[in-house]
Formats: sequence, structure tokens, C-alpha cells
Amino acid sequence: MATFKKKIEFRGVGIHKGAPVRIVIKPSDVPGIIFHRVDLDKNFDIPAIYSNVGETKFRNTTIGDMSGAHVQTIEHLMAALMIVGVDSAIIEINGPEVPILDGSAYKFLEKFLSVGVIGAKPKRIIVKREIVVSSRDARKNIPFFERLKFWIINKIAGRKTNGFVKLSPNNGRGLNVMATLEYPEKIIGSQTFSYSFDGTKKSRDVFLHDVARARTFGKISEWETLKKHGMGFGANEHNVIAVNAAGDGVLNNIYWRDEFVRHKLIDALGDMFTSGGYIIGDLVSFKGSHALNNLVLRKLFSDPENYEII
Repeated sequence: MATFKKKIEFRGVGIHKGAPVRIVIKPSDVPGIIFHRVDLDKNFDIPAIYSNVGETKFRNTTIGDMSGAHVQTIEHLMAALMIVGVDSAIIEINGPEVPILDGSAYKFLEKFLSVGVIGAKPKRIIVKREIVVSSRDARKNIPFFERLKFWIINKIAGRKTNGFVKLSPNNGRGLNVMATLEYPEKIIGSQTFSYSFDGTKKSRDVFLHDVARARTFGKISEWETLKKHGMGFGANEHNVIAVNAAGDGVLNNIYWRDEFVRHKLIDALGDMFTSGGYIIGDLVSFKGSHALNNLVLRKLFSDPENYEII
């Protein structure tokens, strides 16, 4: 179990509500990443654990009670926590959303590295059996009219809902991730990126230099849809890669030609850390999503024969 040497503060806005938000990450001597909504009358514990994920719509991971105490968009923060190996912290937050900052994991990770960590590395969760979940599996958990809505949106956008996420055993000491995106938009197209994390400084440095700055992305037309649903008000050219209406360019600069899939890797790592430790195995994400990432963890932990904890 590891925690930070001292408390850390971030201020920003939530990407969906656009409201100012402040989080204070405090060292802890108990296991787990626990959020506290200090803006609510009662200070509920909201554990950042896969079994407490309440929603994965609109491309983010939300934990807690959707009709009460919950926290949205935890994935970039969780990815940065994984990279520095912190599995014990109290996170006080005065709103329903983690600040989006620059839309990546970089600013979280940069400050975490400057503060430092004490304690042992997180537990290792060894994948012993192959686990596969598909987009079809994810849709089974969505009400009919929600499924119909997403089908229509994807049909209009020309996107096939044939994604899957697979966890497999390996003989290594880390998590090997291969993420693939396939979008009809020409600026994205088909992209694949691989990354291996084993808790060493070398793998941390690779993430810092080659992955951490990759930002979330979306089409201008989708942004308008999000705003109609009361979301996306905190998005701007500094925290989102904005794909133009034609799909053949972006309205701001990109760091890498394949920044889109590198960001998906951040999302996958953040979701995997809601396991409560380091997943040891091979992760293949083909057109993956937060819903599939959560579903593969639920399936993994549904049978003790699927894994071993060290």
C-alpha cells in the first residue's frame, strides 16, 4: 500500500457541467482510493473501485450513487495514480466532476511526481484465465430506448459497434496493453498503440513522454448533442481535440498523429486501476470503451479461479 508524502490540490472545471471544482488529495493509512463529496451535507465514502462504477455513458467513468453522492470522469486521475503506484488516498472534492485540466493525465502525473510517494507497491492481480467482453455484452445492461438511441447515433456516424476488450494471462510482471481505434473520420481512421507497464521507472517514463499528454477528443457535432443533454460545457480548445464536422481535420493542434488512440490507452489504464491494484496480464482493447473496461473487470472478479492476488 502506498500514499503521497503530503496533500495535493488541483483546481479547474468539470468537462460536462463546466463548474469550478477543487480537489484535495490527502495521504491515507487505509487501503483504497476514496472520494469524499465535501459539498454535500453528508460526507459519504465513494470508493473508486470497479464494483462501485455507476455509469459509463458519455465517454467517462462515474463512481457512486447516480441519484446521490457520485463523482464523474475519474479515469485520467486514476491513470496517473496507477503510474505512480498510489493505491491509498482520500480525495476531497467539492462537486460531481473531477477537473478536466488539460484533458489528459499529464498535469495530475506531473504534480504527483513532484510530491513523491511512500509505501509499498500496490497488490498484483494475476490474470489466470482469458476474459473477453464485447459491445453486445455491454448493450445488454442498457435499457432498450438507450440502446436504440446509441444505435441511431452510431448509424448516422457510420460507426460499427463491434468492439471488445480481452484480458489474457501472460508470463510477465506487468500489464501489456494494445489499444485499437477505428473511426470513419479520416483524421482518425484506424490507429493502434501498445504500451507495457510493470511499475518500474522505465515504464513510468515511457508513459510520461509518450502517452500522458494525449487528450480526450470529440466531433463538433457531438459536442452540440452533449450540450443538449446538459453536458460538455467545460470543453474547450485547450482540453479537447476538436474534430471538424467533415471529419478530415481538427480545430486545434495535436501532439501526435495517433493522439486519439494514445488517449484511449489512458482511459483503459485508469479503468483498470479501479481493480484496486496492478492487473498483470495482456489487455487487448479493440474499439474499447469505459463500459467494456468495467465489464471485463466485473467478469474477471466474478470467479476466484480467474485471478490470483499477490
